[in-house]
Amino acid sequence: MRTINLLQRMNIYQEVFLSILYRVLPIQKYLEPVYFYIYTLFGLQAIYVTALYITSWLLSGTWLSGLLAAFWYVTNRIDTTRVEFTIPLRENWALPFFAIQIAAITYFLRPNLQPLSERLTLLAIFISTFLFSLTWQFNQFMMLMQALVLFTLDSLDMLPAVKATWLYGIQMTGLLLVCILQFFNSMILGSLLISFNLSVLIARKLQKNLKTGSFLNRLGKLLLHLFAVLCLTLFLNNIIKKLLNLKSDEHIFKFLKAKFGFGATRDFDANLYLCEEAFGLLPFNTFGRLSDTLLFYAYIFVLSITVMAALAVAFHNLSDSARQQSTGQMGKCTIILKPETAYNLIHTILFGFLALSTMRMKYLWTSHMCVFASFGLCSPEIWELLLKSIHLYNPKRICIMRYSVPILILLYLCYKFWPGMMDELSELREFYDPDTVELMDWINSHTPRKAVFAGSMQLLAGVKLCTGRTLTNHPHYEDNSLRERTKAVYQIYAKRSPEDVHALLRSFGTDYVILEDSICYERRHQRGCRLRDLLDIANGHMMDGPGENDPDLKLAGHPRFCEEIKRNLPPYTAYFTRVFQNKTFHVYKLLRNKSPQEERGRVTDSWPSTKPEHAARGPGSLPHRSQQPCEYLIPRQSPSVLQADQAAPRVPSLLCARCPCQTALCQFSLL
Repeated sequence: MRTINLLQRMNIYQEVFLSILYRVLPIQKYLEPVYFYIYTLFGLQAIYVTALYITSWLLSGTWLSGLLAAFWYVTNRIDTTRVEFTIPLRENWALPFFAIQIAAITYFLRPNLQPLSERLTLLAIFISTFLFSLTWQFNQFMMLMQALVLFTLDSLDMLPAVKATWLYGIQMTGLLLVCILQFFNSMILGSLLISFNLSVLIARKLQKNLKTGSFLNRLGKLLLHLFAVLCLTLFLNNIIKKLLNLKSDEHIFKFLKAKFGFGATRDFDANLYLCEEAFGLLPFNTFGRLSDTLLFYAYIFVLSITVMAALAVAFHNLSDSARQQSTGQMGKCTIILKPETAYNLIHTILFGFLALSTMRMKYLWTSHMCVFASFGLCSPEIWELLLKSIHLYNPKRICIMRYSVPILILLYLCYKFWPGMMDELSELREFYDPDTVELMDWINSHTPRKAVFAGSMQLLAGVKLCTGRTLTNHPHYEDNSLRERTKAVYQIYAKRSPEDVHALLRSFGTDYVILEDSICYERRHQRGCRLRDLLDIANGHMMDGPGENDPDLKLAGHPRFCEEIKRNLPPYTAYFTRVFQNKTFHVYKLLRNKSPQEERGRVTDSWPSTKPEHAARGPGSLPHRSQQPCEYLIPRQSPSVLQADQAAPRVPSLLCARCPCQTALCQFSLL
């Protein structure tokens, strides 16, 4: 009952471009569309690794550093990329362009660039920023982290203010251009990035002489500047959202508020994120895997030295502004930590905090970790600082260390991981999910093309892809109305009456609803994080199973819908008819314009009455037309005690006193 502009709502311009390219190129006879898609994405990952290679080379001055970064990326691929097992993720399109942008920024921040080189580098930064923003819906949050990096370095005089201004402008321009291409997507207009960058530029104009004075004077000005930028950012962002009535990203801020302990929440959307492992803290075993390749040890070693150098430079820049105006003094200071090195240092620190707090974002950090660690091991400045601190400084020793250590690590990586990688490349795997395939085949062959399906977000995405049927909701969560709709559809797993569920589903034009045992009887999450628990809490109902409940939660007035509907009792058969089932899925067709009274009459009238001719047949005998499961019978075993993946046996049903058949011969399949 709603039409969605996919180019506005989703980041799929890359698929549109690829489809045009496939039709234009003369490859249709030799390559199927799916392989063209896969090979394109894998080729993009090669560009990703190449960008990491170039960034490390630019920072260290030797190609050996880039080679080590590439090797570390591949050997740590479990923690650096998800492309090998989830190919079409938006981040797999976006992160290669993000890596190109970082490489271009690294080169741009070099001092004394030629005007032509500077212009070409700015063009490369703009194009990569634009493509990164176009291909991932979370672009604004990643670039906000980048803007914070630039703000920190600019405030501490670690990079030229003019270059920081150029980068602020490119970020906003790229994002606004994407906004236009996405038909003025409201989430982009209300992004924190645009508000923050505008606030930084405004505050800089208002606060004159920000970088003059003694250490304490400058420190006070810096804190005042930070406070002004923060307040102005929140003010502008609230004004924009109120003017445009934006609610697209409010679930993200609810999630962040609850995640960092600023109050518990019963909000369904926020809890849906909080309970997902991908949005939890980074698991500790990640560091064990990174240590096996020596990456984590090298990273900590380089990070410690560069942080100490950065603190020394920051203190130097803030302590005596008058002396910093001297070219000689300034040059002497920046040799310790060059602007491009300072940028990558703050970048890796901020994205490290992001990864530690949210596991899904670790791929932004671990790939840059490869770059930063390899740069440090091959950097003459890092070895110079270390050897000088232990009084062993010698130019020859620096040369030996910066080449011998990376070569030894490369030999170790080849010896330990090369055989395993060759074995993995020789493996052939295939998709195996017969229940889902059976469901999709049934939908294609037994339902109208215009049928409307309701169910879980993930399953409906597959239904759309495999059958082309119309959906009530889908996994794109960055829209308030779709979040409300998803919560309403998910009441099929809550403790709601069949009348309420039927009314909700029909309000979205639903013809069929798909129930999944893996959700209804979920055991993957702990109590309080199962989907049914989140729905109970949001509805003010007590959760199932042993454990505590908040005192204000109440007992529900109805049993759980997804369990009770499988008993085929009259209150449910009046609204829903089961049309398909296997071990995993149950599909029910919604009945229209039937009252419970009419349905009960139909059920009773379909069975023989207790007339003498019926009784004469003897107990347990039925006419031929009545050999079907009796809808008044109660199963011996409640479905709630079955495991989600347990196939239900066909068991005799207990006779209910209300059954008009007066027979116990019927068989009833629980699931």
